[in-house]
Amino acid sequence: MTIIGLAIVIAFIVFSTAKLKWHPFLVLVLAAFLTAFFYGMPLPKVADTVGTGFGSILGSIGLVIVFGTIIGLVMERTGAAVVMAESVIKVLGERFPTLTMSVIGAIVSIPVFCDSGYVILNSLKETLAKRLKVSSIAMSVALATGLYATHNFVPPTPGPIAAAGNLGLADNLGLVIVMGLVVSVPACLAGWLWANRFVHELPQGEGAAGQASTAGSVNAADREASSPAGAVAATRYADADDTDGAADRTRYGQMPSPLMAFMPIVLPIALICIGSVAAFPSRPLGSGLLFTVAAFLGKPLCALLIGFLFSLLLIRGEDRTERISALITQGLVLAAPILLITGAGGAFGAVIKETPVGSYLGHTLSSLGLGVFMPFVVAAALKTAQGSSTVSLVTTSTLVAPLMASIGLDSEMGRLLCVMAIGAGAMTVSHANDSYFWVVTQFSRMSVAQALRAQTAATAVQGIVAILFIWLLSLVVL
Repeated sequence: MTIIGLAIVIAFIVFSTAKLKWHPFLVLVLAAFLTAFFYGMPLPKVADTVGTGFGSILGSIGLVIVFGTIIGLVMERTGAAVVMAESVIKVLGERFPTLTMSVIGAIVSIPVFCDSGYVILNSLKETLAKRLKVSSIAMSVALATGLYATHNFVPPTPGPIAAAGNLGLADNLGLVIVMGLVVSVPACLAGWLWANRFVHELPQGEGAAGQASTAGSVNAADREASSPAGAVAATRYADADDTDGAADRTRYGQMPSPLMAFMPIVLPIALICIGSVAAFPSRPLGSGLLFTVAAFLGKPLCALLIGFLFSLLLIRGEDRTERISALITQGLVLAAPILLITGAGGAFGAVIKETPVGSYLGHTLSSLGLGVFMPFVVAAALKTAQGSSTVSLVTTSTLVAPLMASIGLDSEMGRLLCVMAIGAGAMTVSHANDSYFWVVTQFSRMSVAQALRAQTAATAVQGIVAILFIWLLSLVVL
């Protein structure tokens, strides 16, 4: 009966989100109550457990998600993301266009949601493809997979933050960032190599992205939960056929300098990493004032707050105060679904911990010796079934949190690798139930069959390469 109950709950989550199109927040809350009732949790305890779990996870990472979301929105609206992309082109040159496009995507997707990042960089990608006479299909896949890699592995993207929080790493985001950057390298390279298979292939879709099919438009409007900023991206479909890079810049007004463009994301990441180094048992920064300041500024909340303040410097013009207020308001609106989903995942996890399912699964799975492959398989199954990377990251981290000791990952490094394994699963695979699939398909003018061969297969390759790399790391560090 123990495993039957869990199977029913998981089937309910998949069916409700994938088939009925219910919002993941509602589904996860209902799943928490369903789990509590099925396993006979005392009724007076149910509401308290759900409320405590919801508040606990948001108390640790809620403001971090808010600040990260607003930073990404500001960088998108002020043209900082475009400046970052152009800076990378200047450094890498135009000799390896698909590799350059992949690197641009990986960098931009750290602060900006992947679907919004694709929309922002679409005209730059098309311009570069025409200038260098490279297939736009290859350039599209390289950009999409580069964006996708850091989106699933590197905070401050909400998915990895939520998974880290559920697995007890909210105060060690520096390690998550460093490991995420390391793991995203083979994932990016895998996507880039797959993209090169299409260097001589032309788009087979009908019309421009602005003439998206009804199915594509519906999926684009119903942006995946991991990318609420995609709702902003959806408003740009009418501009999708603009392939003039110069025209693309005019919509932003005065563009920021490269230094100012990179600062809102590079500075908080650097502070978080310094804070993590300061907290090492060897105390490399000592135990005095330097340590205290580094530890304080390295807290994810403090670091993201500083990054947020720097991002406000990107906003210029006579109506600067009004624009700042408007962008903060929009950022809060975009962050709300992520906060609710994350909190609901915390509530579901709290209920799971109070039931016998955790110990049962732990005993069963420990005998199989799956290690990091177990969270990968669960995340991949959820991602493929219901389409949202963030729902996959949140739900899987919630399910496996009580099982860390049983699967041999109950250490800081083990939990870190578990977050990465879940991220690898959460990108496997992106297909027709994923709004990002439709963003890439329509903006690249690919037919559905072509997109399945190019984009969907690329995400499968990325996920498999990433989990194999994570497994090899586990053999060394665990």
